[in-house]
Amino acid sequence: MNPELLKLITQLCRNGLRHRYRCLTGKPGKPVAVSFEITHDCIARCIMCNIWKIPARVPNLPIADWLTLLSSPVLNDLRELDVTGGEPFLRDDLSDLFDGICALKNTNLKRLRAVAVTTNGFLTRRVVTTVEDIARRLHRENIELVMVCAMDAAGPLHEKIRRVKDAWPKLNETIRGLIELRRRYPNLIIGLKTTILPINIDELDGIADYAEANRLFTIISPCIITRGRYLNPDLGGDMAFSSEDMAKMIRFYRGERSDWSYHGRRLVEYFQTGVMRKPCTCGYNYVFVRSNGDVYLCPLIDRSVGNIRRQSLSDIFFSDGANRIRKNVGHFDECRSCTEPGLERFSLPMEGFSYLSLLHEYGRTAFLKFHHHMGLDKYVG
Repeated sequence: MNPELLKLITQLCRNGLRHRYRCLTGKPGKPVAVSFEITHDCIARCIMCNIWKIPARVPNLPIADWLTLLSSPVLNDLRELDVTGGEPFLRDDLSDLFDGICALKNTNLKRLRAVAVTTNGFLTRRVVTTVEDIARRLHRENIELVMVCAMDAAGPLHEKIRRVKDAWPKLNETIRGLIELRRRYPNLIIGLKTTILPINIDELDGIADYAEANRLFTIISPCIITRGRYLNPDLGGDMAFSSEDMAKMIRFYRGERSDWSYHGRRLVEYFQTGVMRKPCTCGYNYVFVRSNGDVYLCPLIDRSVGNIRRQSLSDIFFSDGANRIRKNVGHFDECRSCTEPGLERFSLPMEGFSYLSLLHEYGRTAFLKFHHHMGLDKYVG
């Protein structure tokens, strides 16, 4: 057997046994991934999200607080940091965050491999200029910069969804600028994140074509209704999918050209059965922190376990309250309908056994190709 594959199988078995024990006790490992909602401020007024409705008077945490959090010993095994919003590039001090990350790389963040930043791409000049500066600095530290651009249609419908004038040409110009930067910075990875809604289901093939033509990865997934991350339970009726919509999504995912096929297969099963079945390690090796400092073990479950302005991350993450929530991950109502695609990257390697089942399904060669394409190697050990 391929030595790399044998080593991977052995490590996944170990991870799986450890995780079974953790599920019984509710005690976590250390986070390998964390998401920061760096700001709730946003340019867009998206029809599927209410983050932009958070009053402007509600303060965002200063960069110093985010860097204090990153220096916590709880995060010394961190492999991926996701910076999201709102719109991160509305912060004039965003570069200061990356100054701090680079300064921590050789001390507290030795295992950090990637930083992902989500943008709506409307501030073209600011985004491209800032990304060039960030990509240059992260390249010196051997850290990937993953730029995720929100695209809900490759054309005028995108403007209707985001409710911003000229949304599509602005986003397209930003992506062109990032592609030019990619030629100079090999650590810069660019992709698209599409929220499927009843009104853009017929746009999915066009988005996939655009991504393929420009060598962009895709994250294409149905909208999520939650009191947690997107604050949008009032929009559930407007965002409901018809049986015809679900049939179209099934056809799309079955013919998906992306190498990230695992998520698509789980979605097809979900559309057919009404229950999502996939491993989740939220709270065991992942946390989400809102712009006001509230900490959540899962971004979709609206149960804060503390606030970093009042408590240390260690006290929050290892608390009895957090343990009780962790033990129920996978059993909440939100879990049974979770279509969040991003959490699978670090859940599969930690949970172990579900990931190993893909070896039989894919075959050895395809399994290793999938493993490397998704960058899951950085979460295994």
